[in-house]
Amino acid sequence: MSSASAAAPHVAFAALRHPGFRAYFLLSALAMMADNIEHVISYWVIFGKFHSPALGGFAVVSHWLPFLLFSVYSGALADRFDPRRMIQLGMALFMGVSITWGVLFITGALQIWHAAALLIVHGMAGVLWGPPSQLLLHDIVGREHLQSAVRLNATARQLGMLMGPGVGGALLLWLGPNLGIFVNATLYLPFILWLAVAPYGPKFRAAGVAVASRAVRNLGDIWRAMQEIAHHRVILAMTVLAGCASLFVGNAYQAQMPGFAHDLGQGKADFFYSMLLGADAAGALTAGFVLESRGLLQPRAQTACVLAMIWCVALGSFALTSSYPFALVVLFVAGFVELSFNSMAQTLVQLEAPAEMRGRAIGVYSMFAMGMRMFSGITVGLAGARIGIHWSLALSAGALFVVIGLLMQFGLRSPAQRA
Repeated sequence: MSSASAAAPHVAFAALRHPGFRAYFLLSALAMMADNIEHVISYWVIFGKFHSPALGGFAVVSHWLPFLLFSVYSGALADRFDPRRMIQLGMALFMGVSITWGVLFITGALQIWHAAALLIVHGMAGVLWGPPSQLLLHDIVGREHLQSAVRLNATARQLGMLMGPGVGGALLLWLGPNLGIFVNATLYLPFILWLAVAPYGPKFRAAGVAVASRAVRNLGDIWRAMQEIAHHRVILAMTVLAGCASLFVGNAYQAQMPGFAHDLGQGKADFFYSMLLGADAAGALTAGFVLESRGLLQPRAQTACVLAMIWCVALGSFALTSSYPFALVVLFVAGFVELSFNSMAQTLVQLEAPAEMRGRAIGVYSMFAMGMRMFSGITVGLAGARIGIHWSLALSAGALFVVIGLLMQFGLRSPAQRA
């Protein structure tokens, strides 16, 4: 098994030593915050207007389905074209969606089909941001500091997700949904403007760096891209790990948090309920800053699998506990190890992928890591309606634990080691 063992000794917050990454870190956190502010405002308005659980479910599907369908295309395009322009297009779509929400709010013309269309466009914007952003990280910091960049980028996203609901709620109270959504649209502008002049991308790469010569145009090309990564054991294993984690668990347990809170004796939307919602994100933020400052958990496939198994144990413990303090602790641990293994798996995919197929490899990884989250609503949510959310989450985490064990046994060992 190959690894990133050839990388230079760890330097605390190494990626932040690159001025370009410092700007990228702050601006991507701002964009992620704007993304979540839009959710807060738009979900509030459409719930108040339509009271439609089906539309709420459609919002989840429309967010993740584009990743399942188009991540490979997005990664392949980022191989061939400037990833900065693709991210700018994604940010422009985010802006356009916020502005359109605002127009529909002010005119009172909002209908269900408007909301559905805007939710779909919002999901498409996320795909244009996802895989190309990972290629841009490689351009900004290079191979040596890639893990630091991936981990801090994940931390920036968590920071934006943590701040978004608070800022979105403040905008609702201060300006109301009509003006608040227009203010939110402006938050994407700094990222768009920086990307216009940032000295990264294909024309700034060193001479001799290979560029993909083949585009992804149809389902057959997606299948060939998956066959390509199958020849790289570590890339395949990390893609399977991310896909199974999303399929069996994903973030579906967050949608069930009101039920868990009720059973833990916290049935009101108060501070204690908010702590349950925030414990996972707090653990992820802590992981990003602690691991970067201490130089811990260098990228290895076996380590990523072990961390994912700890995640399963933590979530299984949360599902079965009746103690509120213990639930907070294991959710914090779950957030810590989730960011750790996801960022490590993504780093390994980039490090192991040949330059000419890096975008396609990231696209396939994103397709599984993000797109399969759509189905976690079945494994945790719909199963929870039959056997209870506690057992559905515990059994899903247990099944994932077994799958990861099999992956370590058969997917990461060479044929000689398995003999």
